[in-house]
Amino acid sequence: MNTVISIKVDKDVKEAAQEVARSAGLTLSSLVNAYLRQVVATRRIELYAPEPMTPRLEELIAEVESELNAGKASKPFENVDDFLADLKQ
Repeated sequence: MNTVISIKVDKDVKEAAQEVARSAGLTLSSLVNAYLRQVVATRRIELYAPEPMTPRLEELIAEVESELNAGKASKPFENVDDFLADLKQ
């Protein structure tokens, strides 16, 4: 027997979740049911909600990518000793 759960979610989150479900060929209802079945079967709740990047973080990432593309970054090192030796040069 099916039952109804009424929850409040942010409109944008609902629409984004519907799109994810749709891209997998699912309805939002079937996606939520699958997740709840997983919680019951594993007895684990796994959540992931990344924080949006701040404008400052976006600037820093762009700066690092620019330095990498310009060859201004250091080479990769196999171990700490090689890294420290390179610093002393």
